[in-house]
Amino acid sequence: MKLFTAKSGIATLFFYLLLCFVICYTPALRANEKKDALSFVEIAKEVKPSVVSIYTFSESISKGREKYHSDKNGNSLKDFFDKFRRKRPHSDKKNLGSGVIIDKDGYILTNNHIVEGSSTINVSLASGEEYKARIVGKDIKTDIALIKIDANRKLPAAKLGDSDLLQVGEWVMAIGNPYGLEETVTVGIVSAKGRVVGAGPYDNFIQTDSPINPGNSGGPLVNKRGEVVGINTLIFKGVQNLGFAIPINLAREVFQQLKERGRVVRGWLGVYIQKVLPEMVEFFKIDKPAGALVSEVTPNGPADKAGIKRGDIIINFDGVDIKDSNDLPLIVARRRVGKKVNVTVMRDGKKIVFPVVLGELKDELLIEESSEQEKGLNIFGMRIEYFTAKEANRMDIGEEEGLYVVDVYDSSQAEDKGIRRGDRILEVNKRQTNTISEFKKALKKNERGIALVLIKRGSNTFFVTLETE
Repeated sequence: MKLFTAKSGIATLFFYLLLCFVICYTPALRANEKKDALSFVEIAKEVKPSVVSIYTFSESISKGREKYHSDKNGNSLKDFFDKFRRKRPHSDKKNLGSGVIIDKDGYILTNNHIVEGSSTINVSLASGEEYKARIVGKDIKTDIALIKIDANRKLPAAKLGDSDLLQVGEWVMAIGNPYGLEETVTVGIVSAKGRVVGAGPYDNFIQTDSPINPGNSGGPLVNKRGEVVGINTLIFKGVQNLGFAIPINLAREVFQQLKERGRVVRGWLGVYIQKVLPEMVEFFKIDKPAGALVSEVTPNGPADKAGIKRGDIIINFDGVDIKDSNDLPLIVARRRVGKKVNVTVMRDGKKIVFPVVLGELKDELLIEESSEQEKGLNIFGMRIEYFTAKEANRMDIGEEEGLYVVDVYDSSQAEDKGIRRGDRILEVNKRQTNTISEFKKALKKNERGIALVLIKRGSNTFFVTLETE
């Protein structure tokens, strides 16, 4: 009984000591959290000295208008200043934007679309000083540019945070030069992360409802600790409180390469990919619509040399699971050129691992291969016809022998799937179809009620699924 009492006493003492520790330590912990999280007033005072206004001039008034990407509905994703560019004497063009000093020696991070094509770049500091800037390097794919001014003194550089640690719902502040109103501050929250909006191949935007206006582009998005977590980049035309910022972790990687070599070197796998749709699961013998479907392999590219084929589904790249096709391009691009990586694919329901030596990403060109036949067929709400290479060229519909879409009917499933006149049909149900006869035979082999069709448009290929009639 005494032993039991002694043990109980020790346990009780330990409990009270632990309780005292928690009571005493928790307020201190909260105090530290409050100390880390600055007020909006403190953030503005701390960060504004590192934010600059950028004014660029170029001699051509027509340049750059067609460089914006469009979403799937064809709506232009305008940059923040498009409406505010105006003609000047001698056909000069003026553009305005923002930037953030990230190195005390005068290196400034901004958007490429602000400085692209400019003949003169003027930078105005928060102190009112103005300097001429030069372009150190730029990266069109991420819309990041690095410029530099020579101030002959150390400049106030912003602190960079970790955008991977951002939480949806977290407070953020946007600082910039909207409408030429320098050092304007707005606040909001992180609305979403990892947004893909069709602006470029490496979309991974932070979405925020912090009011962003023309002129904010290139300026910083800042967290409650006064750290830059993003570079404000674009808004949707006619929509309020819907802004997007490049994560600072991506911008930091680009900055380092631009500073060192004036350009960005990226890893290259040599595949064209698309999303795996739910109706494709049975065709490819997989459990769920995940991964990146290979719609084309660049001849003699890294993937081709390793043995990866069209129709493979990439589910893991260098130890990282690929949940969606949008994940793969940025992951590949961040890998070192020449690195040997393992790429896991699903092929006919089986996992296969391919060791691949990555190449360097450059402008990719697909080199594709290129009788009397039954001429045409109406199916799936479209008209397809066989053409020889000469006929296709004469009809101005293509340059290779094969099956082409010559008409798509209104409100048909072909129209719903985005098929267009001039598309060339390469495969049906994983069978090559260069003729109407081969097309029909491939359809007869199908018992699922859905046809998997591989289409070539220009230099790109992609899969669609169509319900058989």
